[in-house]
Amino acid sequence: MPLPEKKSADRPVPARADRPFRGIALILASTVFLGASDVTAKYLSATLPSIEIAWIRFSVFALIMVPAMLPGTRLYALQTQRRGLQLIRGAALLASSLFFISGLRFLPIAEASATGFVSPLFVTALSIFFLGEQVGVRRWLATAVGLIGVLIILRPGSSAFHPAAFFPLVSALAWACTLIMTRMLSGRERAITTMTYSSIAGVCIMSALVPTVWVAPSWQAIAFGVFIGIASTAGQWIVVLAFRYADASVLAPFSYSQLLWVSILGFIIFGEVPDIWTVTGAVFIVAGGLYTAHRERVRRSQLLVLPAEPSPNP
Repeated sequence: MPLPEKKSADRPVPARADRPFRGIALILASTVFLGASDVTAKYLSATLPSIEIAWIRFSVFALIMVPAMLPGTRLYALQTQRRGLQLIRGAALLASSLFFISGLRFLPIAEASATGFVSPLFVTALSIFFLGEQVGVRRWLATAVGLIGVLIILRPGSSAFHPAAFFPLVSALAWACTLIMTRMLSGRERAITTMTYSSIAGVCIMSALVPTVWVAPSWQAIAFGVFIGIASTAGQWIVVLAFRYADASVLAPFSYSQLLWVSILGFIIFGEVPDIWTVTGAVFIVAGGLYTAHRERVRRSQLLVLPAEPSPNP
């Protein structure tokens, strides 16, 4: 009797349709969900440890993905030829979430979010070692501009510097690793398979850690935690759908709208107003990210005219 693994392993990955406006609309919608998730996590961080918040988030994530874990069902998605890489990617995604939530406890949400958007610049450096890409001078300059933006926001050595500012930086690095591994899996694994293993890795690791910091949550805190899990999972899934309709380089500029949502919600809920340093640094980070996306689009168009050169972003 054939294993279910064999049947689904050969299932083709959905082809990408060239509908950029639909992709842009989806990416804008995703930023609303992801921004709301981040703001709610900051609200909860005042009463619950970051490990417990992450555990609730990934528990909800895993519950949503349960249908994909049941053998014999139409959605079964645990079959993979790269289980190790899938689990490592899930651990990196967890690290990104955990460090970001830890930073939210001490930092204004606009500052933490702006710093976290430096991840595409980390991808530039990591792609050399893990994807064998060649990075030109202009992409390195864009990376330098983004890192200058981080320094403007953090202002190390000044009285405004908070050690917790390193948390969103580490979160951005972990997210960059997640994106690199996503590229390594792209075209070989289905999106639902990747999300299922991410949920499994996250909930298993957090379940081992959460007893060490456990604080009995109120029903209100549980409700907010469930909302974080649903909103973040919905945001991630919408991003996956968006990439079916447009290239990353087309969608990247619109992902920065998340900074607008978290700034507005941060002001309404926490009374936080981004200072001039945060706004200036965010401009540098966004400029570096946008130029990196532009160079990626140019580079991709050049590779497409060379049949012997496989695209790094299938």
